[in-house]
Amino acid sequence: MEPVYDSVIALARGLFAAQGLRFTITGEENVPRSGGAVMVVNHTGYLDFTYAGLAVLRAKRVVRFLAKESVFTHPVSGPLMRAMRHIPVDRTAGAASYAAAVDALRAGEIVGVFPEATISRSFELKDFKSGAARMAAQAGVPILPVVIWGSQRVWTKGHPRRLGRTRVPILLSVGQPITVAAEEDPVEVTSRYKAVMADLLGMLRAAYEPLTGADLKFLPASLGGTAPTLAEATRMDEAEAAERRLRADERRSREHGTPA
Repeated sequence: MEPVYDSVIALARGLFAAQGLRFTITGEENVPRSGGAVMVVNHTGYLDFTYAGLAVLRAKRVVRFLAKESVFTHPVSGPLMRAMRHIPVDRTAGAASYAAAVDALRAGEIVGVFPEATISRSFELKDFKSGAARMAAQAGVPILPVVIWGSQRVWTKGHPRRLGRTRVPILLSVGQPITVAAEEDPVEVTSRYKAVMADLLGMLRAAYEPLTGADLKFLPASLGGTAPTLAEATRMDEAEAAERRLRADERRSREHGTPA
């Protein structure tokens, strides 16, 4: 029993019901009933971590997500995140976050990772980072692939949030655990589980209700939608990252009284 985590789950489920969100989860039998696992999840919306956590509840498990440190310093979300034993990611001290994740895996936890790192504006799978594969190999645990489709229609990057009663269907699929040997190349492992996730995602998209009209903006260009292509989205991400770096440099310059 985890009073805080259980209470947050109950609250979230109540909010999802008020929104009329319609969840369909397949592959729940693939969630390990015990032992550590690295849950890897595609990323198309800001609330993906709350939806992905639903996939393990039938197995009576919870997920410890890696999340950016700013969420932990917030006066409201911070105490909750710490009480639920999620893992803060400090980009200036990534080794500590990685070590904490490996310790949690060895202790038998499911650790949630978004290998794309940021939301995919194209709603296609972006390049995956290899950290999840390295964690799994070092901790001696499998990778658990999970895909979500439909969450981008609730709240995603570049579009207004839709938190009212939208009755949006959200599909989740859990793939079979993927064993990772300690000596395996993390890049090859990443490529292997990404291919599995691509297949699962394709099946969810095929099963999803057709998107038309204004909702075409939530559909990849490759499927006839009006979302940016993967190449266009990559350029947008790069421009945004460059702007962030510029603002950070300017802020540091003001703090230290030196020219930018």
